[in-house]
Amino acid sequence: MKISPRTVLKIARLYQLADDNTPIKALRHLRIQTDESHVLAEFILNKQHFAILYGSIVDEESIDELWPDKPANAEILPNPLDPNFTEMPFQGKFVMMFQVMPTKQRLDIHLSTTFDPSISRSLWQKYIKAGYVSVNQRVVTAPKFEVDETDEIAVKLPEQEQASAELPVLYEDDDVIVVNKPSGLLTHAKGGLSTEPTVAEIIRPKTSFASDTDRPGIVHRLDRDTSGVLIIAKTAEAAAYLQQQFAQRTTKKTYLAVTDGVPKLATAKIDLPIGRNPSAPSTFRVDPNGKPAQTNYQVLAVAGTKALIELKPTTGRTHQLRVHMAYLNTPILGDRVYGKPDASRLMLHAHKLEITLPSGERKTFEAAIPGVFTELFPDCTQTIEEPSHQ
Repeated sequence: MKISPRTVLKIARLYQLADDNTPIKALRHLRIQTDESHVLAEFILNKQHFAILYGSIVDEESIDELWPDKPANAEILPNPLDPNFTEMPFQGKFVMMFQVMPTKQRLDIHLSTTFDPSISRSLWQKYIKAGYVSVNQRVVTAPKFEVDETDEIAVKLPEQEQASAELPVLYEDDDVIVVNKPSGLLTHAKGGLSTEPTVAEIIRPKTSFASDTDRPGIVHRLDRDTSGVLIIAKTAEAAAYLQQQFAQRTTKKTYLAVTDGVPKLATAKIDLPIGRNPSAPSTFRVDPNGKPAQTNYQVLAVAGTKALIELKPTTGRTHQLRVHMAYLNTPILGDRVYGKPDASRLMLHAHKLEITLPSGERKTFEAAIPGVFTELFPDCTQTIEEPSHQ
């Protein structure tokens, strides 16, 4: 059995829900389900939700069978021809009209459960606050704004930029993915709405950990301009196992850096606490009231006023290596915050990461030395062991 939108509108006119001037396009969100004996048509008209049961047999006893998913807030409308009966004869069949009373719901919840469940509620909140969602032709920026199924909700999401760089995979198993993050690529969004690619978004399809956030799979991070080894958890269990190692400092991290200036000592341990800079809250500085921070370094090569340094931090403070080297008056080359923007990129590379995998195997992952490093120090590969293929 079939029913056309024009017939649906004709029935709505019989129930005085529409007049002769009401166009077919006024039937919003028209959904028609058919089988051999009856039709169920749901639609929004004049900001009200209605449903029609139409078929050879339609009576109160058959409603549950004909409409098994009927919501509890659906009320039968009186027969406009004879109020003593709920069903109305129409074109040799019978019709029953329902009005589904609206149920209010927060906008962010509605979007995350109805519009696109693949987008997390927290991300929907950011889209709403950024002005990408309108309700009844008006932009709404409050996630708690209440809507129902009769509201006309429009979403215009920002176009996600395509990743400008590949994400080379160094290792992958059922628990983790290890990648060589390119310089310039964010590890994850910075809390606000980000339309640029991030490691987290690129690997989102491969992980179930923190999938309802903007940092799926992420258990540690590298600064945007830092390249190198980054390990990602595929599951919550793997994430907890890895995070415990980072917290207990049982991981071993080795970085390579090119500094603007040569440290006075060829090898040393920097033991200087680091705290947030109150005059520039997004930056950090050596601060006696800050958190403990230790970095071991060794000068590997010198070329004029530049040095190739191996850095082994034993703590993981934000910007630790950059702050420590700047404090020695040998900032990392290309550091726009703590030094000078005198290079094509920040010359800091996460070269090695030694960690125990959830399988129990202890492994060391290595990311190849970037070409910009070997251009400045052509003989550095003789000093630094080349990455082994694991």
